[in-house]
Order: sequence, then structure tokens, then C-alpha cells
Amino acid sequence: MRKYGEGQERKLIHAVCNQCGRTLKVENGNLKEFCFGGDAVFGYFSRKDGTRHHFDLCEDCYDKLTAGFAVEVEETEDTELM
Repeated sequence: MRKYGEGQERKLIHAVCNQCGRTLKVENGNLKEFCFGGDAVFGYFSRKDGTRHHFDLCEDCYDKLTAGFAVEVEETEDTELM
């Protein structure tokens, strides 16, 4: 879960993995390690109509989650890294 400061800048000040609770490294408003952000908006025909969920996972928890998938994650090479 990410926390942002007040004011016009709304700079990132804190990030925590929702799965394991580990604090992720943040410097000068920037994440300094991998963080997967998941967003889900529930519409009609769900049990959560009209709600939105957001969560963040560190790389270890992301790997554990995707390792349990019945269909393997599609992996491609990306030439531009941020």
C-alpha cells in the first residue's frame, strides 16, 4: 500500500507490501525496488459491485503469487527499463 504526502506535489512517502508487510525502499518520492500494483474495479455481476481494490506486492510476494498460477505468466523481454 502506498502513502502519499499532502499538497500539490503528492510525493510518495511510504510503501508497504500488502502480502508480507515489508516496507519497500522509497527515496525522494521514488520507489527504489520493484513493486507490483494491482487494481480491480468491481462492476455489475460481481459480489463487490461498485468497489475498487488496490494492493502492492514486493517482488518476492509477486513471485510466490504467480508461481501458483494454473496457466504460466507470459514473459517477454523489454528493452527499455525504467
